[in-house]
Amino acid sequence: MKELICLRCNCKMKYSGTRKIQLGETGWFLGDLPNLIAGAIEVDIYSCEECGKIEFFHTEHQDENGIAQTQCPKCAKKHDIDYPKCPFCGYKYYDKY
Repeated sequence: MKELICLRCNCKMKYSGTRKIQLGETGWFLGDLPNLIAGAIEVDIYSCEECGKIEFFHTEHQDENGIAQTQCPKCAKKHDIDYPKCPFCGYKYYDKY
């Protein structure tokens, strides 16, 4: 558990717990299938009781249900597998020809 100061009002933020947030969305054609395939991410939640700001942070430890990672062939940094391009160097995985 971190001790955080709110960036908006400089008050101490309160740890609100760890939760899994569902990734993906429910579609009209495939229903919940894309939502189920996308998985979930585990985050620590902090909130400010003064101004209501909420912040999410990746948990320090990921369990067996963590998000799959991939390594960029250009810069060799690891990132979430569902990005269409590397967030570090901008390498595009699915360039249209």
